[in-house]
Amino acid sequence: MYKRSLSKSAQKWLVIGAFIVIPLILLFTFTYLPFGEMVSYSFYKMKYIGEKTFVGLRNYKDLFARKDIFNALKLSLYYMGGSVVQLVIALLLATILSFKTKLGNFFKGVLFFPYLINGIAIGFIFKFFFTRGFVFDTVLSWLGIPLESLPYWLKTQGLNNVSLVGTSIWRYLGQNMVLFIGAIMSVDNSLYEAADLDGANKVQQFFHIILPSIKTIVSLNIILSITGSLSAFEPPFVITKGANGTGTYFIIMDQVAHTSLKVGLASAMAVFLLCLIFIATVLQKIFFKYVFRNADTENNKGASII
Repeated sequence: MYKRSLSKSAQKWLVIGAFIVIPLILLFTFTYLPFGEMVSYSFYKMKYIGEKTFVGLRNYKDLFARKDIFNALKLSLYYMGGSVVQLVIALLLATILSFKTKLGNFFKGVLFFPYLINGIAIGFIFKFFFTRGFVFDTVLSWLGIPLESLPYWLKTQGLNNVSLVGTSIWRYLGQNMVLFIGAIMSVDNSLYEAADLDGANKVQQFFHIILPSIKTIVSLNIILSITGSLSAFEPPFVITKGANGTGTYFIIMDQVAHTSLKVGLASAMAVFLLCLIFIATVLQKIFFKYVFRNADTENNKGASII
């Protein structure tokens, strides 16, 4: 039998259509549809199994009335403060390692390696690291500090959250550093040469060439850090189970959804978290637009002079 074959033009449009339609279907099915369901659940009093009752905005009112949820949001400030420290250190290391440095590749690998470790494994590592009389206390005792004078790193209120934030800094420092390195290495070398001819020192080059040139990556890292600060879960869950004031927003949401079986309230918490991230992203964009408002003009002037 004679088989009709599609023309090359029809085959091309078929392939293009497949590559466009299939990802859109998957995106809608596994992202937008579940999100829409979650938003609808936030207006109901419901469990995973059984009838659901429409309660309007009551879940959102309960969200602001519960002390544990409010404390979890305050706890996010610890992680946001840690993310600022993390970004500053990562940017400093990236600036140094982006240029010719002895053992530069070795240090890049060492600093990036913690990001490759599973979050649960990191939780167990630091659980033993901070446990009374174990690794950290042993190292401090070698330095002459008696064990009796050391605090309980995972029990003392406030200090336990600092310890957990330190764990997050150690884990994500390498990821941010690698992103910064990639951005810094893409900066045109002629800008550095022109700056050297004008007598600019390394600090001036950093603030007037490097930082404005990588503002997109800086913005991305800030957004990722804010998201990570609000959604910290694995290390505090494994290390402390959220005890002694270490319950992050995600841990409280997990308890509400899976222990108390308040699916509607947990959905409202998730929607509220998304709104917080969106607001933080908008404010961050406005801030960077103001800070770097003259950066593009200066770079264009520098390029025209070169």
